Amino acid sequence: MTTRSLADLRQSLDDLDKVILNALGERARLARDIIQVKAGGDNPVRDDEREAALLQHRSSYGERLGLDPAFVRRVYREILEDSVRRQQDWLHQPESDDRPLVVGFQGTEGAYGHQAARQHFGVTRRSVLFKAYRSFRETLEAVQEGHVQRAVLPIENSTAGSVYEVYDLLFRMNLSIVGEEIVEIQHCLLGLPGATVDGLRRIHSHPQALAQCSEFLAELKQAEPEAAANTALAAARVAELADVHQGAIASEDAGERFGLMVLRRDIANQAVNLTRFVVVSATPLECDPLVEAKVSLVFGTRHERGALVRCLNVLANEALNLTKLESRPRPGMAWEYVFYVDVEGHLAEPRMQAALAGLASTTQSVRVLGCYPVCPRKPPL
Repeated sequence: MTTRSLADLRQSLDDLDKVILNALGERARLARDIIQVKAGGDNPVRDDEREAALLQHRSSYGERLGLDPAFVRRVYREILEDSVRRQQDWLHQPESDDRPLVVGFQGTEGAYGHQAARQHFGVTRRSVLFKAYRSFRETLEAVQEGHVQRAVLPIENSTAGSVYEVYDLLFRMNLSIVGEEIVEIQHCLLGLPGATVDGLRRIHSHPQALAQCSEFLAELKQAEPEAAANTALAAARVAELADVHQGAIASEDAGERFGLMVLRRDIANQAVNLTRFVVVSATPLECDPLVEAKVSLVFGTRHERGALVRCLNVLANEALNLTKLESRPRPGMAWEYVFYVDVEGHLAEPRMQAALAGLASTTQSVRVLGCYPVCPRKPPL
């Protein structure tokens, strides 16, 4: 039996990885070819039955090769998500556009907003430039003023709930939601090299992140939480202070960017911690009927008994499924509220148009915030 050297074995792995990557590249090109065929017919971008059958087949085949079926399913979920994103991108930009797309986000590089933006625009055929802003308001004002073409902002978290400031800004500003992104949040406790968990006296992070890790923080009685504008900015602040008694809650990526060490992983209250981001544009984008879509609305009800119930009945009577209902105070009107609703479906569908007509006659005001593709990312199992 000939013993191969470690260097030889690693070279074989490198060669095999090139084969895998070339195959993934070819698969991505085939996904684009498929959507060009679909574009002329009625077949939707996403076929849940085919995906389920494909995952079953691939996991069974992988098991026969000695692979863990759960591992194979995870890999193929990522591959299928990439295919859906590429097909959605082709439908939204069927013509080539050589101009760079400038995308704004709140925070700094390494922030979850930056991650969401890179994730959402990762397969677009246009070159993409990312631009950071200090606040949600400045980010949206940059869209209004034409400094960026898109903005990516957090709207809700599966642990801490809604980001109310973003809802209020969308109500006040004449902008359109044109997409959404879901990011799996993996908070880490970060510190300078040489820092210890017990030695920390102050922990910096965004208020949402502090709320999402409240149970972990309650155990650190010696450390005081301190709010920051953004998780990545919190990491940058700790690096700037150069004090081993200072820590931050942020992503591992942010820690690497600012030279911090991971002191503890998986510190969120819930194992599954997801944040939904919205993609905002100055003008609406047409949402192709082949794409699974969602419509976001905001309406104000009359201050009378049963007003909200009548509005919800309008949507129910058209068999529309609500995925989100949020109330916010109406600006300048004490004890009056507006309601944000996300509804599955396309704006052009007859039932959606009927629902909008019904809401117009039932509410004081109703405005469509956007019709956009549903994020292809599935929640982790």
